[in-house]
Amino acid sequence: MVIEKPALETVWSWLSAVPDPEIPVISLTDLGIIRDVQWQGDTLEVTVTPTYSGCPATSIINLDIETALRGHGIENLTLKRQLSPAWTTDWLTDSGKAKLEEYGIAPPQPAGGPQHCPRCKSAAVERISQFGSTPCKAQWRCTDCLEPFDYFKCI
Repeated sequence: MVIEKPALETVWSWLSAVPDPEIPVISLTDLGIIRDVQWQGDTLEVTVTPTYSGCPATSIINLDIETALRGHGIENLTLKRQLSPAWTTDWLTDSGKAKLEEYGIAPPQPAGGPQHCPRCKSAAVERISQFGSTPCKAQWRCTDCLEPFDYFKCI
């Protein structure tokens, strides 16, 4: 019996539903860490670039990808880890950046800090710490609404 392979566009849509384990409001495709999806014969190969080489969520991300694809009937699957080129916040989709802000995390800005508070939109913000809840974020505070918030650092 020959099982028809799903189109790559379909596979990408499945992957766009897999949330990032550390920031579940955005998907792995929003984050830009899924670099390629292709069929190699009867095996689906998914190329993943972690946000940084020591990312503690890498094994969970791989498990989530595998679980999602196997749930859609993909039996032959290879996950390929690609470290070069290194992930950059430039790979975040515009949709992903908007979802971060809606969630209360300031998206990365080329200027090196948030332009405004993701909650009240005030430009009166200050850095509390270069280190936030994860290594890719810094802790900031709005001096108008006094709420702290994470800022996704440019990498």
